[in-house]
Amino acid sequence: MRKSLGRRTALRSMAAVMVAALTIGAAACGGDEPAGSTAAEAGPDGVDDGSELTMWTRAPLEKQAKLLVEAYNSSHQNKVKLTVVPNDDYVAKVGAAAGADGLPDLFAADIVYVPNWVNQGLFQDISANINGLGFKDSINKGHLSAGTVDGKAHVLPFVLDLSMLFWNKQLFKEAGLDPEKAPASLEEYAAAAKAVQGLKKEGVYGTATGLNCGGCLVFTWFPSIWADGGQVLSEDGTESKLADPIAQQVYRTWNDLWKSGAVLPASEGETGPTWTAAFTEGKVGLMLYPATLLSSTPFDVGVAGIPGPKGGASTFVGGDGIGVSKDSKKAAQAWNFLNWMMSEQAQVEVLAKNKDVVSRADLANNKYAAEDPRLVTINEVAGKGDTPVALNFQQAFNAPNSPWLTLVRNQVLNGSGDLQKENGEITGVLQQ
Repeated sequence: MRKSLGRRTALRSMAAVMVAALTIGAAACGGDEPAGSTAAEAGPDGVDDGSELTMWTRAPLEKQAKLLVEAYNSSHQNKVKLTVVPNDDYVAKVGAAAGADGLPDLFAADIVYVPNWVNQGLFQDISANINGLGFKDSINKGHLSAGTVDGKAHVLPFVLDLSMLFWNKQLFKEAGLDPEKAPASLEEYAAAAKAVQGLKKEGVYGTATGLNCGGCLVFTWFPSIWADGGQVLSEDGTESKLADPIAQQVYRTWNDLWKSGAVLPASEGETGPTWTAAFTEGKVGLMLYPATLLSSTPFDVGVAGIPGPKGGASTFVGGDGIGVSKDSKKAAQAWNFLNWMMSEQAQVEVLAKNKDVVSRADLANNKYAAEDPRLVTINEVAGKGDTPVALNFQQAFNAPNSPWLTLVRNQVLNGSGDLQKENGEITGVLQQ
């Protein structure tokens, strides 16, 4: 982690004032629950009494969510009813449900939204339960920190999703590149993309991305800045650093790739739903790509950390956190699911077996990782990544027509624009 913990402390101090009334209201609702209904009062394992629990997740993590729910339901009296929500609809659905006291028992949240939703009182405090876990110190600290306010923890890691460099070994071989060697810098990445483009194979392109998808670009381009020692935000998350020299090098590299024709043309309008499809279909040479898709990529790929313009390696430690909603009256049963989810059985025999990253450092070197060196690489790079946090992250970066998206499109597609002004507009949103 790169300085994230200090930044989050400052953010939460500000947020405590901003949302005090809402938090107090949520606490009052919790006080009306029947005695013994909280997770902490149910004991370390929670309650498995045949209750039906409701759970929401967003579509990008559907595969992992279904695997976890199916494994839990097959081994417990409690049953979880999973609802998968389209990614673009998720924030609005959670907001509407929260206002109507209609949140499910459990719900997952993109880790960049967790601080806001915790501060708004949408999750119950599960500190006592987490503190009782013997392996607490090995749980991914970025996800725990994102959900912790004033020392009270509200979420656990649901699924970790890391951004990694993936390359198609067959296309590398055809292009005269070493299929076993990752590009060591963003410059080498660009050279490899141009080499694949030089094959002039119909429908095949050097690389691809989502140039109309702020979240895709955050997920895959921020690590290039971190890899060379740069920062994307100030310590307190209120100032954008995306006009700094390293960021400028990233934009120039992608502008050159775009002008060279080595970027999949559909990338220009890609808003997110299909941004990885061409690579998965074998039509792209190399791509900055979600690690969670390793198990569903149907050909031999190489995997490495995302390099900076001059080298290094980093990743965006993304994915979702999950907690018990403020509206749940079955917190003890919900904790039973969360407790099991963090167990070795779930982390190794469900997630690691599916080639996903585990959320516990003590289980990183599991038997499935040992069988696939790519999983070892992903686990190692996870320690070099970051999870940026800002109270207005959604509006500044992920929202359609965000100032971040405007900046990237001007710099990459047009090779123009007032970079300092555009960066200042991001800061303006962060400070609202």
